[in-house]
Amino acid sequence: MRRIDVAERRARLGSRHRLAPQRKADDPIEVARSMVALHSTDAATVYLAALARMRSASLDDIGAALYEQRSMVRVMGMRRTVFAVPVELMPVMVAACGQAVAARERARLLVQLADVTDGQDVESWLELAEAAALAGLAVRGEARATELAGEDPRLDTELVMNVGKAYEGRQKVASRVLTVLAAEGRIVRSRPVGTWRSSQYRWCLTERWIPEPQREWSTEQAQVELAWRWLASFGPATVEDFRWWSGLPAGAVKKAFAQLDLAEVDLDGTPGIVLADDLDPVPAEEPWVALLPALDSTPMGWKHRDWYLGEHGPRLFDSTGNVGPTIWCDGRIVGGWAQHKSGEIVLTLLEDVGSDTADAIATTAGELAEHVGAVRLAPRGRGLSGFEQELSSQASVTTSTGTAGGSPAR
Repeated sequence: MRRIDVAERRARLGSRHRLAPQRKADDPIEVARSMVALHSTDAATVYLAALARMRSASLDDIGAALYEQRSMVRVMGMRRTVFAVPVELMPVMVAACGQAVAARERARLLVQLADVTDGQDVESWLELAEAAALAGLAVRGEARATELAGEDPRLDTELVMNVGKAYEGRQKVASRVLTVLAAEGRIVRSRPVGTWRSSQYRWCLTERWIPEPQREWSTEQAQVELAWRWLASFGPATVEDFRWWSGLPAGAVKKAFAQLDLAEVDLDGTPGIVLADDLDPVPAEEPWVALLPALDSTPMGWKHRDWYLGEHGPRLFDSTGNVGPTIWCDGRIVGGWAQHKSGEIVLTLLEDVGSDTADAIATTAGELAEHVGAVRLAPRGRGLSGFEQELSSQASVTTSTGTAGGSPAR
């Protein structure tokens, strides 16, 4: 059995995730294809993840790929999470993951609608609400949920969410309907309301936003395709890694892997799998460093993370398992970063990397600060990591160096 040790796994990560300098991409769509999908729960993640993997780029280049060229599109996929994917992968994501998400969301919505529809047939009521939403988008081209709600009484109906809990709130039916339609692939998130880091989107009919015909995939075919793409980018790995990443049931994972030509490998004592044509040794890349954003697809790509995370998890992940901003060196996480309330990028190294590497990290942070400018990167869709909580409690930016303090990058 072929043994693939930690050093080789880290080399593969640097190369295939386009983090090593000689492997950087020329455009955002190349990055997205290499990563399968870029996390988009926080809109800023897509931009910062692409910037970290490109030779030269601007925020405008990434925005153009999303909204002008439309070579990338946001879609709800694995683990009910929104991702930005190459446009040709959208139907794969919808068939492999989105349809199941939509079915669950629709079932939940029908239960909640029973309380507000005065004994009407809730399925028929929901069909009329969906038709109103689609008709509104057909007329407007692009619209926000609030705009659609203002034009139809069904969409304007309020639901009480999380009844009896401290975070109880109200939500318009329009928002829930649009979530279901998006998971089914019938509509897409189009331009945001506000700046590039805004997560408030307009919506558009899929056939208007992406007029080219899309290939149809069965659920089983799409899950095989998704598994193949993930292994090509994230392999070798364990079966549990893919099951966690994809959110697919164990039976679906087993069926998908049965359709692929795989080889078993030894991951330093842990059984793993890799594509059968991907067994050739991968040499180490030239030394590299990177600053990756919160929820980046690399640290969120595996369930078992010790080989690149070490003991730093409690500092860098929030209480629900979402990663904050991380500092990388040659395929492993060595620290965290954050934006101080003053706007400065602050670094904390959690291990000794040597002065040359520390200087390279500071230079990379300075480049990131130039891209971000005066924009504030407030966390969205997650809690604060331990490191970010420590930073937020500081009255001002510190200038200490080493593993204990924060160092600002201007």
